[in-house]
Amino acid sequence: MTTDLPNTGLQNTDQRDADTEPLLSVRDLRVSFGPGRDAVNGLTLRAGRGEVVAIVGESGCGKTLSALALTGLLPSGAKATGSARIGGTELIGASERQLRRLRGSKVSMIFQDASTALNPLMSVGAQIEEVLAIHGGPSRKRRRERAIELLTSVGVPDPAVRARSLPYQLSGGLRQRVMVAMALAGAPDLVIADEPTTALDVTVQAQVLALLREVTRSSVVLFITHDMGVVAEVADRVVVMYAGAVVESGAVEDVLARPHHPYTAALLASVPDPDRPATGELPTIPGRVPPLGERGTGCPFRDRCPRPTERCAQMPPLVPITEGGSDVACWHPGHAGPVSDNTGTNGAISDEVTTP
Repeated sequence: MTTDLPNTGLQNTDQRDADTEPLLSVRDLRVSFGPGRDAVNGLTLRAGRGEVVAIVGESGCGKTLSALALTGLLPSGAKATGSARIGGTELIGASERQLRRLRGSKVSMIFQDASTALNPLMSVGAQIEEVLAIHGGPSRKRRRERAIELLTSVGVPDPAVRARSLPYQLSGGLRQRVMVAMALAGAPDLVIADEPTTALDVTVQAQVLALLREVTRSSVVLFITHDMGVVAEVADRVVVMYAGAVVESGAVEDVLARPHHPYTAALLASVPDPDRPATGELPTIPGRVPPLGERGTGCPFRDRCPRPTERCAQMPPLVPITEGGSDVACWHPGHAGPVSDNTGTNGAISDEVTTP
């Protein structure tokens, strides 16, 4: 696994030469359903080949819409702006004809529920063969052989037999492995995994996570999840989103060990820990993610934050906390206790964010 990887942060790709641009470069991605209804508000990230970047947050934070924008599969009424380049190819604003050529060959997606994503009337082998045929694959005989090879590579037992099975004849774990095989059929540069283990039991989930790490070493993987435990297992870097905005990003080991944004800390506190003494109910985050049209201005988390101040009425910038460390969008990052005013009279603010 590559260790010297590009930083996920607010870096301007226009300032970099083409030969130094990472495999995936997303800059100021926005998804809007109309005035005042911005679902994704300025997502920026960079990733190199072999890197797994997790996008984490509650439902309604813009994770899946960000992924759909990259694949050109946004729902009716949604408009994407900004830039997203994979291997130098621009995805945002591409025509439907261009996107058809890119889906599967440059970008592929593993959906959350394989039972609804797979065609119930076609054998799983035929569905993999169809992907190969769309992208100018070899002869029919060779496509059939390649489908069996792909099923073998993702650990499907008796692949020649399973290739003739309909989706309902397979277990949930096998269906998800078929989805992984389909996603890899065109050898894409970017694989988007949208909560691919949500419908699986814990044992099968662990197997699928290990499989994804093993078979995607030559691609960039965007792993969308709400589960910080899964992030710790599969990701190299993590981007935490709330109400459409990035509130913290950085290397997994930094963000999980030293969360600076109160939302990140709250997500981690909500993860069951067998080593943590049982002291009552599992911590939860009060309130809810504000829906579109009700987000207003300022920090989107301030109504649920344990330490809001008057300054939080302004939107904080996403800036590095320390050199080479995490980026965070919070006026008062890194606090365990409340802040009573803009100067933090309840405790010294050693890493106060200032507007650049």
